[in-house]
Amino acid sequence: MITQEQFDTEVKMIISNAIREDVGDGDHSSLACIPENARGKAKLLVKDKGIIGGVNFAKKVFAYVDKNLKLDVRIEDGTEVTYGDIVMYVEGSSQSILKAERTVLNAMQRMSAIATKTRMFVDLVEGTKTKILDTRKTTPGIRVLEKWAVKIGGGENHRFALYDMIMLKDNHIDFAGGITKAITMAKEYLTETGRDLQIMVEARDLSEVEEILQSEGVYRILIDNFDYEDTRKAVKLIGNKCLTESSGNINEATIRHYAECGVNFISCGALTHSVHNMDLSLKAMK
Repeated sequence: MITQEQFDTEVKMIISNAIREDVGDGDHSSLACIPENARGKAKLLVKDKGIIGGVNFAKKVFAYVDKNLKLDVRIEDGTEVTYGDIVMYVEGSSQSILKAERTVLNAMQRMSAIATKTRMFVDLVEGTKTKILDTRKTTPGIRVLEKWAVKIGGGENHRFALYDMIMLKDNHIDFAGGITKAITMAKEYLTETGRDLQIMVEARDLSEVEEILQSEGVYRILIDNFDYEDTRKAVKLIGNKCLTESSGNINEATIRHYAECGVNFISCGALTHSVHNMDLSLKAMK
């Protein structure tokens, strides 16, 4: 995963771009009917149930729009919420509150949905040694928010992008001319470039697991689209030589079974690409 500094930079860019996109040369609806010096108060209301996410992101958005806005946060990230709960109050310039409203809600609705689904998957594997991972199957431009939401829900982050891990998947292996050749070339590349990156390799069957194990320096093997029996066999073959990860159309009905096969990780793209946004609203208070 990226460093804290990279994380903070990504978040700042998302906020700047979101406000640019939404406000443009001015919130003319507010400018037309709300005096510049008008002050107001609003509450962020939950109209759904699940795990709230994006509270700390909302703090950053409000501060970016107007550092004089005052927030009274009542519910923190990662908390279970239900219809009627009030997450926070925001008070200050009415124009500023409205300028920040849509960016805050769009992000929090999406992040809460991801945190909710992640928590469900984490609960399903409770009692096993398996950790739940996200993937790169994220919404372009807001990956850091979606991966942040996975953490809020109790999951772990996989690599952030193409630059922070070497992950040799089926296409890399086929283009390179085979597993062993791909691994050898990857290690040579790291030596030549002076990069310190972990190497992960995908296996499509047990024979590929055996071939991967013949090479030194592999950090994790991705056991992709295996059934339960072959997953157990792969885990036994790998032993303590490297870490194991299952992936491939794993859902609520199957995730516990894969965890019980003994894998260290299960990665699931559905955490970020197949969620239904939580219903939240920002309501002015009279």
